[in-house]
Amino acid sequence: MTNSVPEFEDADCILITGSNTTSSHPLIASRVMKAKEKGAKIIVIDPRKNHIASLADIHVKQNLGSDVAWINGLMHIILKEGWQNQTFIDERTEGFEDLKKAVEAYTPEKAEEISGIPKETLREIAELYAKSEKSSIIYCMGITQHITGTDNVKSLANLAMLTGQIGRPSTGVNPLRGQNNVQGSTDMAAIPNKYPGYQDVTNDEIREKFEKAWGGPLSPKVGLTVVEMINAIEEGKLKGLYILGENPMISDPDSTHVEKALDDVEFLVVQDIFLTETAKKADVVLPGASFAEKDGTYTGTDRRVQKIRKAIDPLGEAKPDWEILCLVGKALGGKGFDFQSPREVFDELAELTPIYHGIDYDRIEKEIIHWPCREKDDPGSPYLHKDGFARGKGLFTPIEYKPPAELPDDEYPYQLTTGRLPFHYHTGTMTRVSPSLTHEINEAYIELHPQDAKALGVKHGERVRVSSRRGAIEVKVLVTSGIKQGVAFIPFHFAEAAANRLTNSAALDPIAKIPEYKVCAIKIEKINGREG
Repeated sequence: MTNSVPEFEDADCILITGSNTTSSHPLIASRVMKAKEKGAKIIVIDPRKNHIASLADIHVKQNLGSDVAWINGLMHIILKEGWQNQTFIDERTEGFEDLKKAVEAYTPEKAEEISGIPKETLREIAELYAKSEKSSIIYCMGITQHITGTDNVKSLANLAMLTGQIGRPSTGVNPLRGQNNVQGSTDMAAIPNKYPGYQDVTNDEIREKFEKAWGGPLSPKVGLTVVEMINAIEEGKLKGLYILGENPMISDPDSTHVEKALDDVEFLVVQDIFLTETAKKADVVLPGASFAEKDGTYTGTDRRVQKIRKAIDPLGEAKPDWEILCLVGKALGGKGFDFQSPREVFDELAELTPIYHGIDYDRIEKEIIHWPCREKDDPGSPYLHKDGFARGKGLFTPIEYKPPAELPDDEYPYQLTTGRLPFHYHTGTMTRVSPSLTHEINEAYIELHPQDAKALGVKHGERVRVSSRRGAIEVKVLVTSGIKQGVAFIPFHFAEAAANRLTNSAALDPIAKIPEYKVCAIKIEKINGREG
């Protein structure tokens, strides 16, 4: 996130897209509600009328995968009306003329044709966002989980720079991370192309620094992403897999394909706090400790580094993840695994990672610090790009609209999108063992528009078979006008009717390699004689 979570409260306009904020990030949603109480205008662009949309001043249901088109449409209108921040553009950016030329074609009429958002509403959104003193963008995986996910994010950055809505408090482009330490894990290089602190594995000087610190040679090659690993097993190129705190049997696309790969891999290790669907397939299960059983730090979605303290010692044979990894590293003959505490791990991190260099355990005991924090007297950075961008001037990137990889046809006439519910989290590993949460809901369902339900001859509560080119599941029907006609929604928490049996693992963003979870073609068939 370019800005910090508390800043949302003081925004004048908040544009939310690809985020069911009240369900997936309720504490952040509370800040949005406070902003609304103070008079902020809330804009939600989402194909479902979810809870956050019910609070919006403007809510529009876009066609799935049309984000580049409607964002380009907003920029076309802003430029035509002269609402851009030309001073910011001239002083802080480059590539403006190329962007201007690219969005010329995205007239309100064309943007409406592609996105389904009425041109009058597009103009209203453009004016609100551009003219407000402090406008903030919030987005989540509804934007990124597309073959154009990288394009979508760059387009939002274009919009923020065009209007100068970045580099100041309560503005910016703010992705909401999916779990409490996703930002921290990425900072620590749980990605295949970076060392901690987003330092390139292909950079010889950086690699030598880490080789010296860790006491051994390191590969200059970029590694594989999650989907690529599964494919590599199928191709016979990957023989062993170590999965830590992840449940790809439920969370990864085309889970039938994933299951076959996990059955075929020669050696599978899973480290987790529960015996998940994935752990049941493992050759070795290593029992990790829960958050309440370990010390350490989390780095939150807004780059805030926070200390956590254990409430109890790990139960049974469980150990903190850092300790397990050190034991495995030593057993493999590795060097640099002699840490005695999380503090020692963090000290090494701060030494090797410029954006964390000024942070230590004593400081975060007393202070709230957001990285980058490069020196001991640096107060940290609640918001980014105050005086300039990391590359110098911000670069506008012209983006052309591309349709989703899989569109409806005669055999698969509906579009599926997936997401979360407020009562369950991700694959349900923790929430579905909670009696109070399972009491709220413990079964998958499919949301259908009333006109679609009528065309299919199904009623609320009846069961249907939902199929894609990859698999099929059976679920109950929930009829609601909150979903866009022609679109269906299924939450992905439920292993017995896993939505990801349907999603498309073959459609990846070419840059980020993220699969297109949010759009795939399906057919829906009534199961005669069976009602829920």
